Amino acid sequence: MRIGVLCSGGDSPGMNPCIRAIVRASGLYRHEVVGIRHGYQGLLDADFFDGGGRYNVLGIREVSGLTSRGGTILHSSRSADYSKPDGPARAAEILTRHHFDALIVIGGNGSLTGALDLTRQWKGQVIGIPGTIDNDVLGTDATIGFPTAIQTAVEAIDKLRDTAGSHDMMFIVEVMGRHCGDLALRTAVAGGCEIVAVPEIPTDIPKIVEKLKYYRELGKRSMVMVVAEGDDMGGAYNMMNALKEGGSPYEMRVVVLGHVQRGGTPCPGDRLLAAVLGVGAIEAIQHGESGKMVGYINSKLKLSPLEEVIASHRELTDGMMHLLDALST
Repeated sequence: MRIGVLCSGGDSPGMNPCIRAIVRASGLYRHEVVGIRHGYQGLLDADFFDGGGRYNVLGIREVSGLTSRGGTILHSSRSADYSKPDGPARAAEILTRHHFDALIVIGGNGSLTGALDLTRQWKGQVIGIPGTIDNDVLGTDATIGFPTAIQTAVEAIDKLRDTAGSHDMMFIVEVMGRHCGDLALRTAVAGGCEIVAVPEIPTDIPKIVEKLKYYRELGKRSMVMVVAEGDDMGGAYNMMNALKEGGSPYEMRVVVLGHVQRGGTPCPGDRLLAAVLGVGAIEAIQHGESGKMVGYINSKLKLSPLEEVIASHRELTDGMMHLLDALST
């Protein structure tokens, strides 16, 4: 069987270990794995990974050492061409012409939507793997890249606390998360922060200012607040301006972590998740599955139809918000 694999959308730590797992697991069944570079755009361009002399094949040598490498050796992109009405049909024709039997797509909601569109145009098997630092995909407890992104953000907050304490100020740290605040919320809990702003909960500026004044009266001279980029205030800078107008008792500075959250060596949690999902994708193909995403729920593999996965975004857990409230009271 000839299996293609591509990474689409934003990169995330753990994509490389996942590619490694796919290649190694394929060896159990003597399947051939072909890397498709630059996501769906690379598929439309028939831009295949050079297998070092073995025509386009990803073997053990090509994936050696990927466990500890961030990013993706296949590169990633967002394709305007694939989003056109004829995009999936063109991709299906290329997959058929190059004798592919199956395709594995690693990415977030947009990438998995593209995978579903492809199933309507192509007879081959299509399996999705959730890879995004936002952790906003349904059908899995965690997405590849999410654990490392939390670690990166918390390490930044730990450093900012030193400066905040030295200058008696408050830092407002913006993390990624356009639709889902899970990254912001878990970063706030792990980083020992008292206040978080997420897309799912309307921001109450007077309530936040009241809380800040309370902490100041208690003698707390420095603060760190975490804001998801998709918060209804429009990001950390707008949040800072609103808090100033509302009477915040702290001098404030903004730090936008941005794309630094996507890079770096994958943490052990991401390496393990990538291994489980990569092998799970090959097992799903081996059992004839298609049009589904491989997830990991309650420490067990779970296959979910792509239609269900992309229907909405993953919601925040009430327990985690309660945990932050309990720790910040």
